[in-house]
Amino acid sequence: MKLALIGFGQAGGKIVDEFLAFDEEIGAGIVESALAVNTATVDLQGLDYVPAEDRVLVGQSRVRGHGVGADNELGAEITAADVDEIQSAIDEIPVYDLDGFLIVAGLGGGTGSGGAPVLAEHLQLVYDVPVYGLGILPGTDEGGIYTLNAARSFRTFVDEVDNLLLFDNDAWRLTGESVGGGYDRINREIVERFGLLFAAGEGAADGTVGESVVDSSEIINTLSGGISTIGYATESVDTAGGLRGRFSTTEVDAGAATNRMTSVIRKATLGRLTLPCAVESADKALVVATGPGEYLNRKGIERGRKWLEEETGSMEIRGGDFPRPSGEVGAIVVLSGVTDVPRIDRLQQIAIESQETAATIESQQPEDHAALVDTGGELDALF
Repeated sequence: MKLALIGFGQAGGKIVDEFLAFDEEIGAGIVESALAVNTATVDLQGLDYVPAEDRVLVGQSRVRGHGVGADNELGAEITAADVDEIQSAIDEIPVYDLDGFLIVAGLGGGTGSGGAPVLAEHLQLVYDVPVYGLGILPGTDEGGIYTLNAARSFRTFVDEVDNLLLFDNDAWRLTGESVGGGYDRINREIVERFGLLFAAGEGAADGTVGESVVDSSEIINTLSGGISTIGYATESVDTAGGLRGRFSTTEVDAGAATNRMTSVIRKATLGRLTLPCAVESADKALVVATGPGEYLNRKGIERGRKWLEEETGSMEIRGGDFPRPSGEVGAIVVLSGVTDVPRIDRLQQIAIESQETAATIESQQPEDHAALVDTGGELDALF
């Protein structure tokens, strides 16, 4: 897929920066254009790959480049006020060649969690290509305000995009890992999974064509509404001292290739998902097999797809392959429209509890209620 990436806030900008590096690394050409939008000057200055002219500082008249301090209501207000400035940067993108927009934001901060849904609503009005969101849920150890921001932002964001792809930091942070090192590793995990998914719709960089090509329309049809999670798994293959060439006469054991492909699809589905959920709650799914073409066994892919039909109870399970030079065979599994998600249930409960706390304080101490920094007063309409 050809995408315009918009990184909103600190986390969003860093992930888009990593997307650009990954796209260059694999030569897929999925990033048609990339913008970084922020209220903090220092965050924009810290990017390596997003061109300086594509870094948009908003809210200068209100926060003077110092950020919004985790105030996502302020982030939303600034975005609404300065959306024309963002639009001016988007006007430079050749939208006629796009398959969609992808807005990337951390849902725990202020700028991204507040501004991303506002921008998504704007893009939906202006353009007729899909607008997707990639939201990063904060870890529960990052602080209550970040969890509350995520609870506020989630419902608004999911309502404004064609599909909200989620990554849960809680499920990926390693015990004892430093914050900086953890984010660097997690950003790479995010970009590898989502990058390979979108790259599959563009074909291999070396011109190799798979037996069953996954085109952009299949990705778009899978990402149609609700929230999605992605699984990814790999297994090493014996390349006899080097990757086999496209015209190699070396035989690959068909039975072993079939079993390996089926196994890796199961591992991708039942292993660590970007957002842990009940697999059977998925409405649709997509399977993409990756790796050296001679190892991408079609029978194995079909068996894996049939297995996924049984696991989800859905007949809308698409599948195909994405040949790429590698010492590994892998599988990307997209579960779309998932509904049984414990992390989202907890966020909604936090929102309800915050609303109840605010109501209690208002009834007991009306004079103090106005001093609260909106701990959930507007969540009634969201949940």
